[in-house]
Amino acid sequence: MTAGGSASRAEGPSHRRMKRILVIGRSGQLARALAAADWPQGLAVECRGRQEIDLAHPAAARAAVIAAKPDLVINAAAYTAVDKAESEPALAFTVNRDGPAALAEACRTIEAPLIHVSTDYVFDGSKTGPYVEEDPVHPVSVYGASKEAGESAIRACLPAHVILRTAWVYAPLGQNFVRTMLRLGRERPELRVVDDQTGCPTAAAELARAVQAAAIRLAEGGRDHGTFHFCGAGQTSWFGFAQAIFELAGEPRPRVIPIATREYPTPARRPANSVLDSAKFARLYGVTARPWRDSLARCLKDIAAPG
Repeated sequence: MTAGGSASRAEGPSHRRMKRILVIGRSGQLARALAAADWPQGLAVECRGRQEIDLAHPAAARAAVIAAKPDLVINAAAYTAVDKAESEPALAFTVNRDGPAALAEACRTIEAPLIHVSTDYVFDGSKTGPYVEEDPVHPVSVYGASKEAGESAIRACLPAHVILRTAWVYAPLGQNFVRTMLRLGRERPELRVVDDQTGCPTAAAELARAVQAAAIRLAEGGRDHGTFHFCGAGQTSWFGFAQAIFELAGEPRPRVIPIATREYPTPARRPANSVLDSAKFARLYGVTARPWRDSLARCLKDIAAPG
């Protein structure tokens, strides 16, 4: 599967060699957004799904990347079932720690940079104010611990990396909070939504814009490596997010009732504060996140569009 620059598009007066970008993932929210993005000439983007590169089998994934010999790798795949991870820690760590470690080893072998997407769940949520990249990590769930272990494995193996932490990702397709709220809103007259967890809703298209900017810079030989944050601008609670979904969707809305986290127990603990400061990424890569409500409105229009 290719997106953006094809071989025919890249042929021009300069006759520069086509740079190949390999995206790990195909059907996920970010992978779909990257495939749909408008890539510049000279970059060929190929998305490979689990049938081709499965992070649950790290050795095979490493071999597949080495055989593909891309110029840059984007890891858009992960084990993301936060609650299920509590009962499947081995699988979560295999996919989220050992898989990225294998990708980093492969990238070191073929001398290619790696962009890896991580999460707000590496923090415990106890900080007052937005988290910056230098804040100490302290995950409180198996999922968060597995993602933090993946970050550490990449840093230990491959200097040429960009780790991009994000939060509360949603898209017109896939399983996410926006689509769940719309479905439940049609089924129930009343919804109870947590109001004491705060974060930054992030559209997959916005996240793809940030990943693309990093990929283009690295493919051109840039060396702005390290760990960064990128989320939708502004913050809200899950309750506020739900209210905005129904307000902007223009559909008959259910009654949305704010509740405390303790009233909605889950197997995995969530950070009470998931707000990430994206200023460092904006300063180095020139990409500033749009206000989260604006991005949500665009997403809802895409969901409502026929076909």
